Amino acid sequence: MPLQPILQRIQQGKRTIAFPKAEPTLPDRFRGRPAIDLTKCPQGCRACADACPTQALRFEVQEQSQVPRLDLGRCLFCGECESACPSDALHFGREYSLAARTRADLEDGMTANVRAPLQALDEEARSLFGRSFRIRQVSAGGCNACEADCNVLSTVVFDLGRFGIQFVAAPRHADAVLVTGPVSQNMKLALEKTWAAVPAPKLAIAVGACAISGGPFAGNPEVVGGADRVVPVDLYVPGCPPHPITILDGLLRLLGRR
Repeated sequence: MPLQPILQRIQQGKRTIAFPKAEPTLPDRFRGRPAIDLTKCPQGCRACADACPTQALRFEVQEQSQVPRLDLGRCLFCGECESACPSDALHFGREYSLAARTRADLEDGMTANVRAPLQALDEEARSLFGRSFRIRQVSAGGCNACEADCNVLSTVVFDLGRFGIQFVAAPRHADAVLVTGPVSQNMKLALEKTWAAVPAPKLAIAVGACAISGGPFAGNPEVVGGADRVVPVDLYVPGCPPHPITILDGLLRLLGRR
């Protein structure tokens, strides 16, 4: 066996990140959970909400004042709201832990750098999936951004396999279906058949704004508008696309691994 590849590996050293034992190093342009400083927000100003392309951000009137409400399941993390704010009151934070067990848990997501609790599976489910969890991924009309960030989890950097989690090709070998994309009408039947082929007990995971709410395609007659209209979703991972760390964090918290 040639020695050169072995020597190169020794020189390269360990490439797998320390997460979850240590906090991850995120890129400078990373956009996490957003927040708004109401002391800077002019009363009656709706510039940020008007700029939102998916109507994820809105204002509710409570006791004669406007209160911002953000649906993380619809948010594209595009930054248009931040750019449109005339008073520099809205900013995206660095909090990457965004996944939730229910759709409702994503509907008031404007709390930057505040890690929302995520209830893990019950003890029986954790005993089944906690150490060996196989996922069949279904691209149900996605643009390939969420698909790419799921795929990168299997690389040496993130090394999904060290947690006993693995993507598989056949639904009959899977414990869960991970859905990306807004579920186009052409993919609805395929998703239903894939879900039916996974043996019980099984889980469903929606990754990305499209799979959660339809994203920018919501309301289009060519899409169903989210995975939970076809399968019973157990984990929602928001983003457009979610960072690989956000996806990994959601999976580990679901399985009670962190």
